[in-house]
Amino acid sequence: MNASTHRPLDTRQVIATPVAVALIGTLQAEYGAVLFHQSGGCCDGSSPMCYPQDEFIVGDRDVKLGEIGGAPFYISPSQFEYWKHTQLIIDVVEGRGGMFSLENGRGVRFHVRSRLFEDAEVDALKAAGRFGEEAAGKSGRPF
Repeated sequence: MNASTHRPLDTRQVIATPVAVALIGTLQAEYGAVLFHQSGGCCDGSSPMCYPQDEFIVGDRDVKLGEIGGAPFYISPSQFEYWKHTQLIIDVVEGRGGMFSLENGRGVRFHVRSRLFEDAEVDALKAAGRFGEEAAGKSGRPF
């Protein structure tokens, strides 16, 4: 018997470690409502970037993966296509944050880890319309 049959399905597409949730709380206390965007862009690579909600415009095709620490988490369509088989796990590590990300200058930065969804989880995501093109075409869809 496979070990996954004893573990409940976890189809959340983004989660955060307790350390990340604590840092998000610190940033919210300082800046108010924040959001995350995972772009995979050139300047800060593929680091999850944290912005004040009222200072970042989410793209029309960006996909809302979920929320972490009460902050919405968006991903660009091309990154979503690449990462759709995985659960993103947002953590905090030592280092410099992205130059425009709110944690910059604190000696720590947000870091993305991932785990592959199991077949049953992928099936559940497909059934819910949260996997592939049907999800990528629904901007800001809350999951």
